Amino acid sequence: MEQPFRMKNNGQINIVLNGQKRKAIKKEIPSRMEAEVLPLKHAPLLELENELGALVGMNEMKRMIKEIYAWIYVNKKREESGLKAEKQSLHMMFKGNPGTGKTTVARLIGKLFHQMNVLSKGHLIEAERADLVGEYIGHTAQKTRDLIKKAIGGILFIDEAYSLGRGGEKDFGKEAIDTLVKHMEDRQHEFVLILAGYSREMSFFLSLNPGLHSRFPIVVDFPDYSIPELMEIAHKMLGEKEYILSSDAERKLTSHLAYVKNVVNPITFSNGRYIRNIIEKAIRAQAMRILLGDSFDKTELLTLRSVDLSLEMEEESS
Repeated sequence: MEQPFRMKNNGQINIVLNGQKRKAIKKEIPSRMEAEVLPLKHAPLLELENELGALVGMNEMKRMIKEIYAWIYVNKKREESGLKAEKQSLHMMFKGNPGTGKTTVARLIGKLFHQMNVLSKGHLIEAERADLVGEYIGHTAQKTRDLIKKAIGGILFIDEAYSLGRGGEKDFGKEAIDTLVKHMEDRQHEFVLILAGYSREMSFFLSLNPGLHSRFPIVVDFPDYSIPELMEIAHKMLGEKEYILSSDAERKLTSHLAYVKNVVNPITFSNGRYIRNIIEKAIRAQAMRILLGDSFDKTELLTLRSVDLSLEMEEESS
């Protein structure tokens, strides 16, 4: 899409990150906030932008953050001027595969909202089905209320939220959903709820409770990273650990990522998480290789070679 925001008829704002039309977006006339240097009074936004700048593929997220920041800031100025200024509901839904930055972005948003006095604490509580669903009638509602209580003043981030609706009508997951919906309304300005999960499953999840859809004004799509972006993530991770890839290892990893992402596991590919696992495994393999070779030259200590990359999916499929 040509803009990172698209307002639906139901009032939701849809945002696509790392979209296929990034080049077209770059040709657009930048907004005033993008074209000018922000005053120091906007330090919370500037600080967040610096943190986002260290992440790969977050161009559209930066634009989304600016929109929400401006929305909140201007609304406060309207209130100070005696104009009508309704409090915004900031509950969000993040759709996308694992490893696309959803948890990281949620944590940064909590920090921004705290600095803007939208949230009193800005902390992030991460949860999954087991943290909400109990074992007997009434247990689930209590567990869910306790979790919400811990999240007051911050963000409650529920990953794989669609799992709450997998058990059908008799499953206690439905009780958790109903409890969340009630507290989203009763305490909507005391905490922010972010539900995350695969795109298709999250769309189905919204249909399970008629009150869910309207309570998430901001829906963010996190597409998978491209192969160049995945390699950039790999180099960032390696740089932080003071390692480099040999040219052969670079070619092998690039080829493997294209194969796994496009052929073996295109639907549930875990993106940054997958890269992290490969690197950690390669570092262990390199350590064993160097130990057995009994040669501790600095270049060898720095370099991960092709032989260190044990890429099991490719081996099993070839």
